Amino acid sequence: MAEQAQASPKHGSSLWRDARLRMARNKFAMAGFWVILVMFFMCFVLAWFCPDPNKVDLADKFAPPSGEHWFGTDKLGRDLFSRILYGGQVSILVGLVATAVSVAIGIVYGALSGFAGGKTDAVMMRIVDTLLAIPFLVLVIVLQATLSDWSGDATNWIVENFHWNKEFTARLTNVVPLFFALGLLGWLTLSRIVRAQVMSIKEREFVEAATALGYGKRRILFRHVIPNVLGPTVVYSTLTVPGFIMYEAILSFLGLGVESPNSSWGVLIKEGANFLETEIQLLLLPGLFFSLTLFSLNFLGDGLRDALDVKAAKD
Repeated sequence: MAEQAQASPKHGSSLWRDARLRMARNKFAMAGFWVILVMFFMCFVLAWFCPDPNKVDLADKFAPPSGEHWFGTDKLGRDLFSRILYGGQVSILVGLVATAVSVAIGIVYGALSGFAGGKTDAVMMRIVDTLLAIPFLVLVIVLQATLSDWSGDATNWIVENFHWNKEFTARLTNVVPLFFALGLLGWLTLSRIVRAQVMSIKEREFVEAATALGYGKRRILFRHVIPNVLGPTVVYSTLTVPGFIMYEAILSFLGLGVESPNSSWGVLIKEGANFLETEIQLLLLPGLFFSLTLFSLNFLGDGLRDALDVKAAKD
């Protein structure tokens, strides 16, 4: 008994601590995490110290890798390394912004549908089913065209009233519609996931207790129900970012995404495909950055899903 009394007490554990430990043991997830950090550093920090990605030098086109141009140059003599890093900014931001927009809409819409139930839930879900029946890329192209007209007018208004740099604002105009076109249509699947979670959570004791205390439905929904669905939402978000990056690449490859003089990994892959037989590095190098980012995000998302799995925590 004395020995047991003198023994130091064991520290308690928690779901988040166990999740961190499981995440640290997942080699693929941690490798993906570090690759993503390196990509962020290169695209958003190192890029500022690189040459102008849009500087044309026809006398130096298709130059091989050198101390001045680490990855060589393209058909217009532009530095390929700089264009890959600046293109990575656009591709990564498309994934992050579109995911943020879709997650915000999906959480609110799905939570409202599941919490309301009855006819309201039925109508809201039929709207989702109708939108899901239409090919996603078709909806994105139509919405992007609509937003492009609006963003053009907004650009002229911003330049006239705030005296922003016209060239810089025009570049934003070419990219922002794609951000929101993907985000405004990417929430459909998430809304169904959140709805299912909310329909389960709203029957639990703590929700009944909040109702018995006289709390309003809005307070119960936003302060008690929605916070309990954020775990699955975080996991879904990490798996959605690479999907949006891939959609951006597809649209840019088809000439419907990012427009010149902006670059993205999709634009660079499209340009490189035209010189596949003679200048294969123009395709392979941006494709390598693109593939590494997608693989890393998927490994990270899978790792988070396994780490936050409550059933795995009990095993």
